[in-house]
Amino acid sequence: MDLRKKTPLIKRIPVLFMLLVIAATMFSGCSGSKGPGKSKVTCIDELAGAVIGVQLGTTGDIYASDYESEGSTVERYTKAADAVQALKQGKLDCIILDKSPAESFVDSNSDLSILNDIFTVEEYAICISKDKSALKEKVNGAIGQLKENGKLDEIVKNYIGDDTKGKYPYVSQNNDHSGGTLTIATNAAFEPYEYIENGTITGIDIDMAQAICDILNMELKIENIEFDAIINAVQSGKADLGIAGMTITEDRLKSIDFTVPYTTSTQVIIVRNGTTADSASIQSKLYNNFVKESRWKNITTGLGNTLLISLGAVLIGIVLGFFIAIGRSACDKTQKCRFLNGILKLYLTVIRGTPSMIQLLIIYYVVFASSSINKVVIAIIAFGLNSSAYIAEIVRSGIMSIDEGQFEAGRSLGFSYAQTMRYFIIPQAVKNVLPALCNEFIVLIKETSISGYIGIIDLTRGGDIIRSRTYEAFLPLIAVALVYLIIVIILTWLVSKLEKRLKKNER
Repeated sequence: MDLRKKTPLIKRIPVLFMLLVIAATMFSGCSGSKGPGKSKVTCIDELAGAVIGVQLGTTGDIYASDYESEGSTVERYTKAADAVQALKQGKLDCIILDKSPAESFVDSNSDLSILNDIFTVEEYAICISKDKSALKEKVNGAIGQLKENGKLDEIVKNYIGDDTKGKYPYVSQNNDHSGGTLTIATNAAFEPYEYIENGTITGIDIDMAQAICDILNMELKIENIEFDAIINAVQSGKADLGIAGMTITEDRLKSIDFTVPYTTSTQVIIVRNGTTADSASIQSKLYNNFVKESRWKNITTGLGNTLLISLGAVLIGIVLGFFIAIGRSACDKTQKCRFLNGILKLYLTVIRGTPSMIQLLIIYYVVFASSSINKVVIAIIAFGLNSSAYIAEIVRSGIMSIDEGQFEAGRSLGFSYAQTMRYFIIPQAVKNVLPALCNEFIVLIKETSISGYIGIIDLTRGGDIIRSRTYEAFLPLIAVALVYLIIVIILTWLVSKLEKRLKKNER
């Protein structure tokens, strides 16, 4: 037997296996096969020892923490939609969530239900900085006015209630913005209080915020960020108010202030009811995830921001990285400017030794706390500084790889140190490290996936927005992964062509 004829098939086995796994996953997602059975939690008394899902930073998170001492495990998610997906897959026994968003989840997932037991009753208020007492009084007065004239009740009824839903839309009729701009921070994944519909943030809290602005003669500006970052945004001055179905607690009052309550809500428990979720064809799922309400635009908008941030950051990284690399190389070769060399080493250590997400948050909430610079520009600066540290070491390694004899030859011909670096060393170093620089750009594109934490709709957050509306994880995540993969494949191909061109020039 000629084994050489079998070799190509053997090499293709891992690829074929991967394709089969993907196909099986897609088939299982659309076949309507039975999922996990009924939850073991049927009442509040059975929460002890259960695996409880909550949204990070919510009062549900606070209340669920009390059960950890009784053997319960609390799983915290940045988005309630992620917790719902985990519950459907049997990774959780239940979820503690506000009643209205819980009802929206249950309406879209027939295999889930809400227990009759009310977990707790709470009041929602608007968070505001302790330094803005004058604004707090104005907002309190506006809320009182909305309660008195019945507008607040109409806003709530427009989103909640089978008989009243959609019948009381709030329409702003005040174009007087002499009072300035009121910036609110929210998390648009909390239907019906704040969510994205047809590319626009809407909901009870948003309409109420617009009504408050109309009373105060102010223009409304909305910042859509993660829920657990809202209080930080208000504290740092990035937002004037935080509106996201937020409850007053003793811990929150230590760092932030609140307006008067504007509505009452209850915390409920979501469980699996043991039934099979309604199956849907792949065509209907594609329509629901990408065509309905033009949800595909979230992906394209996110892709545009991802590419813009990546290109801007890599330009900053290259310029700053080259200066750092040349400075460090000069200090090492001449054994001079040790103080400068120490500063550059410290910069590289700090940047490379801390997570890029922490750097992004520090730059956004601390460095540019009182600045109104566009968030995309801030992200470009943050990722540019991060990338510069890695590019600096790539370029420095290229410079140090050049034979010392070439440097000595340049100096012996009468060239100064700077001229020798410019005409002899750097051109060769750049040629050697150019593929590595291109690979750094590929890594940078994937790193920008954390931009959504400061409210930028990048590629990853675009997929998250779709998941928050469809309550389905598979197709949005696969779509985002494929877009990233296509970008990386194209860039990898370009790097490969560049490497071949460089090799030809060496002959």
